[in-house]
Amino acid sequence: MNRTVLITGAGSGFGREIALRLAARQWTVIAGVQIPAQIFALHTEAERRGVRLQVEKLDVTCAADRDRFSEVDVDVLLNNAGIGEGGSMVDIPEAALRRQFEVNVTGPVMLTQAIARRMVARRAGKIVFMSSCAGLTSDPFTGAYSASKHAIEAIADALGKELQEFSVAVATINPGPFLTGFNERIFDSWKNWPVERGDTLFDYDRIAYPYKQFDIEPVVETTVGVIEGTIDSYRNVEPKQNIAMQRQQMDAVWTRKSSENLGRRFAMVQTAYDMQPGTPVDE
Repeated sequence: MNRTVLITGAGSGFGREIALRLAARQWTVIAGVQIPAQIFALHTEAERRGVRLQVEKLDVTCAADRDRFSEVDVDVLLNNAGIGEGGSMVDIPEAALRRQFEVNVTGPVMLTQAIARRMVARRAGKIVFMSSCAGLTSDPFTGAYSASKHAIEAIADALGKELQEFSVAVATINPGPFLTGFNERIFDSWKNWPVERGDTLFDYDRIAYPYKQFDIEPVVETTVGVIEGTIDSYRNVEPKQNIAMQRQQMDAVWTRKSSENLGRRFAMVQTAYDMQPGTPVDE
């Protein structure tokens, strides 16, 4: 059976490996990449693996790019494209905050609207959002990114309820700390800010992503399972051993006091100062 999936942000990270993996499983894969240079790189890797991909430029913030896919019928849309703008909510510039939401929220929703309508007309399809554990909780220095993923969580939840009667399914993937280089880029994004170093509240030269990170394989396997339907969960947190911690963090806000520990550095802020970039989980 011919099955077609459109994957945004397929030029790197999770999206790249998921696209290649699905192509090897006989899916017709339309791999959307942000910049033309990624087209050649992805084609080269596909050729090395002996699989075929349709690689297309698809910047989700570009209306012209989105319009080119408005008449394409796909069985599954994987909204994977995203960026991370790091830094304290006191320091992050307005332009960086706006871009965070344009790439992670507005662009994907606009693309989803056109494709969802075609799924509704067929009364079949699945829309998968690459959300994050950051869409469920929030940590220091990733507030903007987390806010965009909280928005995606709300959008996916509403969309799933709206499209249920049309037999269109919606699901989320919620990765935690994984070694794709994405988290390090979040904590380097301050280097593009148009401010002097002395103007920021925190010393970003000394701050790193405050978690040890896992190999990406669990996210790839789970996403493939969700796309193919062998996994039917709406929310899919990886790594699974972090689910209990995630739920504890979500519950903790109900009892936290706004006045507690004032005058003391938050533990995760200290961890960000102590952690080395790209630290893997201990074997």
